[in-house]
Amino acid sequence: MPDYIYLKRSTPEEQGISSAAIIDFANAADKSAMGLHSFMLMRHGQVVAEGWWHPWRRETPHMLFSLSKSFTSSAVGLAIAEGRLSLDDAVLSFFPMDHPKKLSKNLEAMKIRHLLSMSTGHDLDTTERVFRSRNPIKAFLSLKVEHTPGTHWVYNSAASYILSAIVQNLTGHTLLEYLTPRLFEPLGIEGATWESHPNGINFGGWGLNLKTEDIAHFGQLYLQKGEWNGKSILPEWWIDEATKKQVSNGDDTDSDWAQGYGYQFWRCRHNIYRGDGAFGQYCIVMPDQQAVLAITAGVSDMQAVLNLVWEKLLPGMESDTIQGDENISQSLSDYLKNLRFVAPQGATSSSMVKQVSGKSYKFQPNHETLQNLSFDFGERIGVLNYRLLGGGKRRGNHRLEFGYGNWREGVTALGAATPQKEVASGVWTSDDTFILTMCLYETPFIHTIACQFEGNTICYDRKANVAFGPLEYPQIVGVTE
Repeated sequence: MPDYIYLKRSTPEEQGISSAAIIDFANAADKSAMGLHSFMLMRHGQVVAEGWWHPWRRETPHMLFSLSKSFTSSAVGLAIAEGRLSLDDAVLSFFPMDHPKKLSKNLEAMKIRHLLSMSTGHDLDTTERVFRSRNPIKAFLSLKVEHTPGTHWVYNSAASYILSAIVQNLTGHTLLEYLTPRLFEPLGIEGATWESHPNGINFGGWGLNLKTEDIAHFGQLYLQKGEWNGKSILPEWWIDEATKKQVSNGDDTDSDWAQGYGYQFWRCRHNIYRGDGAFGQYCIVMPDQQAVLAITAGVSDMQAVLNLVWEKLLPGMESDTIQGDENISQSLSDYLKNLRFVAPQGATSSSMVKQVSGKSYKFQPNHETLQNLSFDFGERIGVLNYRLLGGGKRRGNHRLEFGYGNWREGVTALGAATPQKEVASGVWTSDDTFILTMCLYETPFIHTIACQFEGNTICYDRKANVAFGPLEYPQIVGVTE
């Protein structure tokens, strides 16, 4: 059986943490509607608290976004340990067929360590420019390198992609394939997936999907200086180099985005380091406290989550053991078992139900690629039938079931690049307006669709809880066919 099934569990007090502090942490996140989806806290190698806000769940993976970078870094560390490359190898040496016609001194000076530390010398993030091209490697090497590598820091996900390409170039395996026997299997991580560019190279800077417990295992491996079950998985020297400050990234003493950057790891206040990803995916390693905190979320303010950790959890870890209180421990256990993202509440029916149920509404070409839709407002379960244009698995006819004030399991292609597992619930907020909420529980995203009915038309509005762009999308209008 995988090792993680046998991870020891302990009460917080046995490991020197106050249960009350953990309750305060989770309760504060709830009251502020922060958007946490899960967390797992380990101390001294034992799980002391874990919780999932339903419908997010223990057994499902979650998009990691840029937390993927810390795993890419680990792959590079393993490749170095195997003698395949060194920190001071020139980036150009790995791609002789993709050199620009004219080589600049700064490009020639760019090394592996500069890709790792986001100090490639580019003045701005190159990611968007690089991925406009069918050949991202050639596009990356063709860009102007404005600064001497090592002297200027800028967050640059394309640099992580180039690291992925180098590992694949050297090993003949994608990052996922390379890490599976060397890192994932020893840690008991199963079912990992990693999105790839059409050329077959894992994105490196994003695209990895893992479970919360997998993130905790990874953090614990780093806390243990690369050892797992008595075996060395990653060299200790690599752990030290990857997680220390390699380059300055700001001077704001109150920001955890300005404490220095390592090799695809962030330095934090309080002598803590982390890997993190967009919208609140964290692997937080606390060496002084001998603790690891894994978090998945859908938050817009990532600093606020870290502030909550420092304010609520750190003060509760001031000793190795503290006096236990069975009542408080039981209260914590009960509290964590009942974490919920509650389905929106409202009216379960409307005077318009009979008028609009079963009607098909057709849309002109639009940004949603929505061609038509119809609602079937059943007594206990509703159904949304819709057809999407475009390419890939989204194209064609789809069916989505929803509850009324309670969640119904399904799959959605609305607002998603590919169909995603979700739970959906709908309520009437007025006689003519139906609100459908979808939690895409393997992602950070919650989509809310408002449909207003009037005569033979439907006004369709969609918004998201978090996004890389606007949270609200232009309204589209359909008419009965």
